Amino acid sequence: MSTTSSTSQETIVALATSPGANGAIAVIRLSGPDALLICNKVFKGKDLLKQESHTIHFGTIRDGEQIIDEVLVSLFIAPNSYTKENVVEISTHNSKYIIERVLSLLIRHGARAAKAGEFTLRAFLNGGLDLSQAEAVADLIASNSASSHQIAMQQMRGGFSNQLKQLREDLVHFASLIELELDFSEEDVEFANRDQLRVLIMKIHQVIAKLIRSFEQGNVLKNGVPVVIAGKPNVGKSTLLNALLNEERAIVSDIAGTTRDTIEDEINIHGVTFRFIDTAGIRHTEDVVEAIGVERTMAKMKQARLIIYLFDPTQDAIADVKQQIQEVEALNIPFVTIINKSDLLSEEQRASFAELSPIYISAKQQLGIEELKDELLNQVNLGNINTDDVIVTNIRHLEALQLTKQGLEKVLDGIDNPITSDFLAMDIRQALYHLGEITGTVTTDDLLENIFSKFCIGK
Repeated sequence: MSTTSSTSQETIVALATSPGANGAIAVIRLSGPDALLICNKVFKGKDLLKQESHTIHFGTIRDGEQIIDEVLVSLFIAPNSYTKENVVEISTHNSKYIIERVLSLLIRHGARAAKAGEFTLRAFLNGGLDLSQAEAVADLIASNSASSHQIAMQQMRGGFSNQLKQLREDLVHFASLIELELDFSEEDVEFANRDQLRVLIMKIHQVIAKLIRSFEQGNVLKNGVPVVIAGKPNVGKSTLLNALLNEERAIVSDIAGTTRDTIEDEINIHGVTFRFIDTAGIRHTEDVVEAIGVERTMAKMKQARLIIYLFDPTQDAIADVKQQIQEVEALNIPFVTIINKSDLLSEEQRASFAELSPIYISAKQQLGIEELKDELLNQVNLGNINTDDVIVTNIRHLEALQLTKQGLEKVLDGIDNPITSDFLAMDIRQALYHLGEITGTVTTDDLLENIFSKFCIGK
């Protein structure tokens, strides 16, 4: 997708609602200079070319004299629309046949099928959104928890962009003064006070560093917390997964080694998404397939944000449990020690395990599950996050911020170990460049292609 095709005079069309979704209504969207004209050719009702923006009109869509459907047509006349172009949204009955007929009819009359993300790309190119806001649109669509929704909404409404804009404006001011010094280099004048510049760079550096630190938690809120359920065979890992999900997701059997590959599913706990991964039991085995499953278990544990490690007190002595805990600790990943089948424990056994500070559960009887959920929330430490703050959730933004931070550190080094204005200006421009990459002040066709191709069709 090149920017030239999107800034042309073509009018695009696509189904805006989810294809194949159960529901009564489907919405077909057109955007471009001829959106009203094209729709007017197939719409029987009021003359759309004479109507005001933000109005809705009842009528029929017709192919010649044949009525395809009764519809509602919503008008959004440029620049008062999402794309800043003329936009028409046709609400039809949600029939695959009707949708295909209406789309083909509009294309026959001059529209072009939209590419993935092309409506939002046009909103960006026409100044309706900056690049980080456009990316937040995709995050909003993909949000599956209260926290991820709130962060995406805050970014889409410009919270992140506004903070970066102010930082950039302050930096541009000093950059322009230093550039001015270059014009008077022979006179050895200094327009940009180096002490004031240092204070500004330190201020911006602190803000950038805070944004970078927010990514770890922001990424968790956006994509969910990967939690591996691990332990020896037949300790109740699959039963625990089923208890957490409240459904029979994993096969449960008394036969050791039933789970030979990872099983993944997710649930929402108080606004935070957890991605649970049930794994093959960890043990030495001669079975080739089971051995592969154990290898995958170890790989998943190393990638996890948190490990739930289960023990079965009916088969593991305290010394064996301690040995397994040491092996898990060696991974340097937070873990929760779980004693399963607690309903079978004697008071003497409980006393022997007490020094491990475990959580006692019975996955089969669903005892202790709520306590485990509370501990999971405590472990990921998201309770103190204010989702009204600017939180970075996008890896592209993180990389640009890290490069900006490096550029700012070069500027500070240039101030502390005086360098000529031209080198100082070069370092400031480099920091400005990477800041501009986030909001789209600096873009390339390849970058836009990579971002918007991941959007759904119709958005």
